[in-house]
Amino acid sequence: MIKNKKFLRRLWMLLIVYGPYAVFGRDIEPGKISPFIKSIKVDRIGAQLPELSYEKIGHQVVKVMVSFNLPKNVNCDDWQIRILPAFQPSFHWAPHLTPSDDHIVAQHVFRAPMLMLSDQHRQLVIIPDVDLVNRTRARDWYMDLDAEKNQLTLGRSLAQVAEHVLFKRKTGNTYAGGKFEFAFYVLSFDDREVADNPFRRPLAFYWKNWGKGLFEQGEPISGNLETYVRHSYHWAFQSWVQQVWQSFEINGKKVGAPTFIVNTTQSPNYPGNPNEREFRSIWNQAWFSSLRSASGLYRFAKRTGDQDLLDKANLTKELALSSPKKKGFFYGLIGTEMEAAADGDNAKKSLRSKGWTDYYWGNSNRNPYTWDARKSPFHILDMSWTALLMLRWYDELEKDTRLLAYAEDYAKSLLEVQSTDGFFPGWLDVETLKPLAHLNESPESALSVTFLLMLYRITQKEEYKLAALKAMQAVMREIIPAGRWEDFETYWSCSRVGSEDWVGKKVSRNDMYKQNNFSMFWTAEALLECYQITKSEQYLKIGQRTLDELLMTQAAWQPHFIPIKALGGFGVMNADGEWNDARQSLFAELIIRYGKELKQKEYIQRGLAALRASFVMMYCPENPDTKAQWEEAWPFFGKEDYGFMMENYGHGGETNAKGLGIGEFTIYDWGNGAAAEAYNRILDHYGSDFIAGKKL
Repeated sequence: MIKNKKFLRRLWMLLIVYGPYAVFGRDIEPGKISPFIKSIKVDRIGAQLPELSYEKIGHQVVKVMVSFNLPKNVNCDDWQIRILPAFQPSFHWAPHLTPSDDHIVAQHVFRAPMLMLSDQHRQLVIIPDVDLVNRTRARDWYMDLDAEKNQLTLGRSLAQVAEHVLFKRKTGNTYAGGKFEFAFYVLSFDDREVADNPFRRPLAFYWKNWGKGLFEQGEPISGNLETYVRHSYHWAFQSWVQQVWQSFEINGKKVGAPTFIVNTTQSPNYPGNPNEREFRSIWNQAWFSSLRSASGLYRFAKRTGDQDLLDKANLTKELALSSPKKKGFFYGLIGTEMEAAADGDNAKKSLRSKGWTDYYWGNSNRNPYTWDARKSPFHILDMSWTALLMLRWYDELEKDTRLLAYAEDYAKSLLEVQSTDGFFPGWLDVETLKPLAHLNESPESALSVTFLLMLYRITQKEEYKLAALKAMQAVMREIIPAGRWEDFETYWSCSRVGSEDWVGKKVSRNDMYKQNNFSMFWTAEALLECYQITKSEQYLKIGQRTLDELLMTQAAWQPHFIPIKALGGFGVMNADGEWNDARQSLFAELIIRYGKELKQKEYIQRGLAALRASFVMMYCPENPDTKAQWEEAWPFFGKEDYGFMMENYGHGGETNAKGLGIGEFTIYDWGNGAAAEAYNRILDHYGSDFIAGKKL
């Protein structure tokens, strides 16, 4: 029997650092931390060996604590814990891509941070202790997943933004003398649910331990959301009306809508000359949908008896109906010519619109082919979204038969371009109407499924249902099992990394595609619609799995390094940096609907948190943390700017408490107007007590 306690302790530490299944902790036998871990290797810091302890949280959860007592300051660029699984996974998941050994999953994208591996029945999940991140005010934690080496890494290193937006290690990290702490959770599962839905139990663990309590305390915002809605509409139609509202005639018919985008230089309080950020235009596209925002304005105007706002909503509907068609396909935006105008006595020139006297029709320039909206191809996704919104307006707001006729005319053409395998093409040439080269087998088809099923509900024409279910089967067969969440935003928006060589391929080091959560949303929504039409449980089961994959991108805690409220907000993809992105207002009701259907309170809370998060970025007194950040970035802001709202936060991959990450523009249809629409729609569907959390 060994009586030297000091020697025994050192022996155990060496086992941890170098030996398989090594464990040191009360009531835990060696090898019992997880049967799925071959070894855990912990780096020294300087000459110091780690002290380790373990706490069994539950049958399938163990918390691992690592600490050092550093006698002095130590320079250490990259400190690591490497975890080697004891099995060969067939499925890998990480929140961000790390395509080379130099890349890391930086702390900036820790929205619900975890690493995940599984085969058909075994699953290993590693979750950093975010309580410790907050308690120690750390800014240098990171993760990494190397599928080729079958290795998970947790560590600490400074990070720098590389491509838009990936992260790489940065030298120069130093640890102060004294206590150094690090901790993480290990979740292990061994059953059929691992293959069916690897996301559900880790998500439930995260919400139970971090999200639920914050939500029940009123995070991310509390109080009457109607206040934020009124700020949105006052900003757009009163204090900023000259900059935002556009009204003109098309073929003698009056139309109108808020402009696509405005920026801080257009503020009534800006001391200089305004400069328009992009060409003045109005869009009906998957992001920037003037018809969607108008439907929310219509609901509000009807509820409050505001005739002026009702007239504006109807003018936007008229604009959507005015879009010219080519054999049923139609344009997604209307724009104006721009010119560079002299900026006072300065040599600098500002971009300004020539006005609506000479407009042109075009399509979204977020595509693989051209930045010129006039030359951009028809995008099936955009047209299906606009046509779906027309049907929803017809079904829920007013029986304007022109909306139904316009949508059905498009649907007939849509069915003609469906491929034999079920998918709808990505883009069509504007002249020939032939499919182009990209995204012809993508999850974008799911949005057309939802549109066609809505049209089937209204018309009871079987051809629409049959085409929809055929497309859904294609997405279920080719997209969901592989996690191939590639859509227009994945490669042809601001994050273009991989657009040359990743499309249709996995990043081999991570065994993951570049993924965007927008297509997860369309697919989860389409599957729920398929379930409600057919009552087949298969659609609901796979729909829940898809929704859970979407929820892996939702913030489920409040990080100290995000100086605004973050709970419930969404990121975008595994190669970008956003927090609190405007898409959360679009996602909110779908999450709630699943919660109602599955009778799971977690989903309802997550959906309401997403709705609340939709207003967090708004500049107004009700958001003191956000207001302070706006004023750090733009000191001239004042009460005339209440309602101004950036579409997201921290987009560039960096934040601080001095305004870094706050942005400089508002897209009404992908910001305050979109958030207001979501509130008004959910209010009409569920009532004010539900939104307030009183009837969950």
